[in-house]
Amino acid sequence: MSALPREELRGLFLFEHLSEDQLDWVSDNAVLEEYPADSTVISEGGEATCFYVLLNGAIRMTRLVSGTEVETNRSDQRGAYFGATQFFVHQETEHTYNATVRALSDVTFLTLPSKEFSFEFRKWFPMATHLLEGMYLGWRNSDTVIGSRRRLLALGELSAGLTHELNNPAAAAVRATAALRERVAGMRHKLAFLAKKDIDPELLYQLIDVQERLVKQVAQAEKLTAMQQADREDEIGDWFDEREIDGGWDLADIYVRAGLTTADLDHVLEQVGDTFIDGAVRWLAYALETEMLMGEIEDSTTRISALVGKAKQYSQMDRAPHQWVDVHDGLDSTLVMLSGKIGGGIRVVKEYDRSLPKIPAYPAELNQVWTNIIDNALGAMQGEGTLTLRTWGENDQVRVEIGDTGPGIPADIKPRIFEPFFTTKPVGEGTGLGLDISWKIVVERHQGDLRVESEPGNTRFEVCLPTVEQASL
Repeated sequence: MSALPREELRGLFLFEHLSEDQLDWVSDNAVLEEYPADSTVISEGGEATCFYVLLNGAIRMTRLVSGTEVETNRSDQRGAYFGATQFFVHQETEHTYNATVRALSDVTFLTLPSKEFSFEFRKWFPMATHLLEGMYLGWRNSDTVIGSRRRLLALGELSAGLTHELNNPAAAAVRATAALRERVAGMRHKLAFLAKKDIDPELLYQLIDVQERLVKQVAQAEKLTAMQQADREDEIGDWFDEREIDGGWDLADIYVRAGLTTADLDHVLEQVGDTFIDGAVRWLAYALETEMLMGEIEDSTTRISALVGKAKQYSQMDRAPHQWVDVHDGLDSTLVMLSGKIGGGIRVVKEYDRSLPKIPAYPAELNQVWTNIIDNALGAMQGEGTLTLRTWGENDQVRVEIGDTGPGIPADIKPRIFEPFFTTKPVGEGTGLGLDISWKIVVERHQGDLRVESEPGNTRFEVCLPTVEQASL
């Protein structure tokens, strides 16, 4: 098809300032191409032969990351361009398309041959071409080195937090397993001791029945205050003393933690009698402690499994890049990943509206936003203060507010916090993800909004995310 007339070309923002001769060249060399919905316009890795300008319709751009197709952009903006966008850069090897573009609807493009366009562009703007080429090559080289370093530092910090959280339940499970081995050995020994007493088989059966009943009560043991626990230990200790059972105070702690009372011990006494009560309560103590240790191991391994699940949720492993998500899942997994930085002096308050709908989003990218804002808040509070996470719905949007009680953002810095490369942190500190990246993810990728209000003792970042699909995701 023939290209657009010169008057229409000047209406596209890319060409509005070209001279008449330059517009004539574009008009003479450009071609109009049409593609139906769901068709592939260009493929990643293919030879970059054309520079494309969108005239109407909507497109979707993707890239392959570790074998997985990741959507990087959507657009229906007239004048949006893609394809051979580095046509002005001299390279020893041929240029290739760095993304795949597919039509979301019927689309029309204005296309220019990249080699011819590169030659003319260099004649039109010689100084600009040199500057662009130098900036592009310099940026690419520095980004390779600095970007890798920043990602490693950020990964190291997040891994340290996760490792710290995993260490506690893992160590608890190891300790409980060692103690369990000792208690099982002791229980076998005590059972052999009872057998030597020529205990009536029927009595032994009753004792085992009592054991099963008492063990089942462990899971329903109520949580006692320190005062309540001390009072109950005194009662059970006195019960043991009255029956001349040695070491009763040590046994009392086990029975209290298992949720038993003197009434339970009276029932045991009724079953076994005075002759065997000493050996019976010790054997039952082993059984109760064994059950509690197994519960501790189960709790520890469950916590480890939950932490691994949160890590997978945070990294979005094995998940589609764009999906409908609950923002609370991302916030919680981010808190887990940053738990190493949340010391005892930081109080975390969650004010979640769990009735909020799921939103269409790139969850892995939103997790970068939560990470950056929360990490900044923790750094501002310097180990002491309150971190508040609040969610609510308003005007077809999900709102997420992250607040801290730090010193606030100085008035002279506040207008600049979303500028690229702006930071107040020393070299080597922070996540390496500037607030400008957070702004781009929220505003450009999700068509939302990112705002901040700050005063000493009260800084709040508010993220607004639409609850419906956006054409420009």
